[in-house]
Amino acid sequence: MSKIVKQVEASNLNYVDSFGSKKNLKSKPARRFAILTCMDARLDPAKFAGLVEGDAHVIRNAGGRASEDAIRSLLISYKLLDTKEWFVVHHTGCGMEAVTNEEINEIFGIKTSSNINWLTFNDNKKSLVEDVLTLRNHPLVPKSIPIYGYIYNCSNGRLEEVQEATQAGQPK
Repeated sequence: MSKIVKQVEASNLNYVDSFGSKKNLKSKPARRFAILTCMDARLDPAKFAGLVEGDAHVIRNAGGRASEDAIRSLLISYKLLDTKEWFVVHHTGCGMEAVTNEEINEIFGIKTSSNINWLTFNDNKKSLVEDVLTLRNHPLVPKSIPIYGYIYNCSNGRLEEVQEATQAGQPK
């Protein structure tokens, strides 16, 4: 058994000891919003958005992109679990901004175009606006749900709103 497995299991036992009333939490988020953000370990959505367990849904993937699976999760969050607002949060220094699809294919030894769109980008603000527009223009996303766009600054912890993204995500 690895050192990491032992640490995770020990941490879980400590968590179980203090679990208490969390058993009564509902799957519907109490604050009725969802965050789509990157899986980068420097981002802690609970801390940067002031969340506690049960407050919001947090969907994470490489780059915080509006992928098909992220859209699926957000739609379920909205339709089945009653979220009323969505936040798309990219961040500074994202690794997906530092590579291209071709470079990732090369890393994996893929000689021809793979079936995976790695969703790399070279302009953080532009990709954030694109993701908000992808959500806003999806046929199953209700026109009434507001979608906000932010970039998390990894050097100071601040969420910086990107007005163009938030404007693109406003209800129609």
